Amino acid sequence: MKTKENYGSAILSAFEYLLDNYPEVFVIGQGLWSPWYVGNTMKDLDSKFGKDRIIDTPVSESAVTGLGVGASLCGSKPIVVHPRIDFMLYAIDSIVNQAAKWSHMTGAQSHPGITIRGIINRGGEQGAQHSQSLHSWFAHIPGLRVLMPYSVADARDMLIAAALSKDPVMYIDDRWLYDTKDELDPISEKSISEFKPKIIKYGEDLTIIGSSFSTKLALGASLELEKERISVEVIDIRTLNPFDSKLLIESVKKTKRFAVIDGGWKNSGFSAEVTSSIVESMEPNQLLSKPLRITLANSPAPTSKPLEDIYFPNISSVIRDIKANFFL
Repeated sequence: MKTKENYGSAILSAFEYLLDNYPEVFVIGQGLWSPWYVGNTMKDLDSKFGKDRIIDTPVSESAVTGLGVGASLCGSKPIVVHPRIDFMLYAIDSIVNQAAKWSHMTGAQSHPGITIRGIINRGGEQGAQHSQSLHSWFAHIPGLRVLMPYSVADARDMLIAAALSKDPVMYIDDRWLYDTKDELDPISEKSISEFKPKIIKYGEDLTIIGSSFSTKLALGASLELEKERISVEVIDIRTLNPFDSKLLIESVKKTKRFAVIDGGWKNSGFSAEVTSSIVESMEPNQLLSKPLRITLANSPAPTSKPLEDIYFPNISSVIRDIKANFFL
């Protein structure tokens, strides 16, 4: 029987399922008992499962993440929550130098099966230090899986798959998606390797590629472009590392045009990886137009609302850029 959930409550369902069925799972981080930090994604978990499994900690991103890595090597399945991905940078050593490298350096004799949840929390005049995504940083690291769910179903199912994986996984969710609603099938456990890029709308004239909130922009823009008889195919990347570009290449060979929307900066960003992976696999005469990357400007985020409206891409700006690049 299907249930109606939003993106935030789907994450909550994933936590409830994991904590109900896997006693080795525990959750640790800052602000886990406060909706101000984590929205509705962890509502009442501390009351239901106890504060020995939903552990709210002092503000020490490095210590909490290091504890999680150590616990994972001892057989637990910790989910470390960072309510703002910006401040997860204090934990870089544990993530990049320890978790991502451990299996490789021990000849696969041990595996840090840790899930690190980083929440993107932009906008609202929060300024440059609270408005970053940083997913491309972590996608650069071998040994670290990076997931960015867009759909309500993926928000739930990818978190479950991440927690049950033997590998260290970065699970990145975006608060701008929390109100997205959909009907969900009952939970069925999936392997983390199943979450490859997915076509969420078919089209013939243009391929638009995104991940997380950028996929929402891509879909919204595609529906408006359809009114002008521009047929758009939309692909949700889902897994940034390991990145599988096969479906993207097949789509672009069909449409012969493509745009990439990314919530990070253009300079050395993930949009460049997507673009190069496609272009390197095509002959020079297979594209009808040059590729388009729609990203943040190469500037820290502004604080004022009028400047935020210009800085962050929206459906109108996406449509404007696509028309200017492909259909003028």
